[in-house]
Amino acid sequence: MTAASLLAAFAGALAAGGIVELAGAARPGRRSQRVARVARAFVRHAGAARRSPPGGLAARVDAAGVNAGVGEVMAAKLGAVPVAALAALTLLPLAPGRLGVALLVGAPFGAFFAPDLWLQSRARARALVIEAEQADVLDLLRVAVGAGLGPWRALAEVGRRHPGVLAAELGAAARRVRLGVTPDATLARLERRCPAAGTHGLAAALRRADRLGSPPAGALAALAAEARAREARRAAEHAARAAPKIQLVVALLLVPSAMLLVAAALAPALTGASL
Repeated sequence: MTAASLLAAFAGALAAGGIVELAGAARPGRRSQRVARVARAFVRHAGAARRSPPGGLAARVDAAGVNAGVGEVMAAKLGAVPVAALAALTLLPLAPGRLGVALLVGAPFGAFFAPDLWLQSRARARALVIEAEQADVLDLLRVAVGAGLGPWRALAEVGRRHPGVLAAELGAAARRVRLGVTPDATLARLERRCPAAGTHGLAAALRRADRLGSPPAGALAALAAEARAREARRAAEHAARAAPKIQLVVALLLVPSAMLLVAAALAPALTGASL
């Protein structure tokens, strides 16, 4: 990216900030009333977009573990559009043929949907991390419940003592309940923020324990065993996929190197025989 592109991106960010500042002015001057009306219209439309976000955006934000509201994500998506448009305008003279038109049209769309792709990628990575931590966290939670702690107190202790992502979410769930959030709403948020296999079973066990008062130690033990079996299957699948790659490395690297060693050892004998 050239210096002109960076300057254009910076100018777009400043322009977006200026629009927001103009919209928030309490008493605009007579010379800026028209600009303020345009700015307020822009902010009103942006606010409507933030109040009615695309379907599933809140779920993607929660699944990615981003501590930001849907409005903030929509503001980032809308703010990226003028920045991308200005960058595309800067690069337009350098694009050959119709590529410039495609760049000018596609850059704003790509900038608008880029945060969605980032959220989706982050959610997948987060799910893998949670599934890897699940068995140990569930065992620790089972031990805490077996020691006589209540389910929510056990969640708080696990969140305090375990450094993983899942434990942090369990600790956050316990803090929400302590602050007055209903257990059902807390567990629903936990399921959204932990998009991994086994989270639904954990939430169901905690709901039963909260409603019926029965200790969830047995359910937690079963869930931990299931999580370990799932990790074992994943490891076996990774090993099965790695076998052809290892064979390819052996065929392309190790076998030729062994043949070269054999040829180097036989070369003096063959040369002497020919002489």
